[in-house]
Amino acid sequence: MEAQASVEEPLDLIRLSLDERVFVKCRGDRELRGRLHAYDQHLNMVLSEVEEIHFAKDESGKEPRQVRRGIEMIFVRGDSVILVSPPLRSA
Repeated sequence: MEAQASVEEPLDLIRLSLDERVFVKCRGDRELRGRLHAYDQHLNMVLSEVEEIHFAKDESGKEPRQVRRGIEMIFVRGDSVILVSPPLRSA
């Protein structure tokens, strides 16, 4: 209940997720899961221990396939961010 009371602006939710694992959906059919180290008002972010999932079409162009890779640390430019999901919090 205390965490919900301290969210007054959208970026407060991101602030509460510092040093936590977050899910970030980006343009270009990319998804990132990693530990949030820093962010700014443009939603530029620094993530570590990142798993990137990229959805690429195969040669036939019909079925998209998942391409996964691990990245130690990454800077994400805010204009590529579509969605940021904080970690689940127990009630």
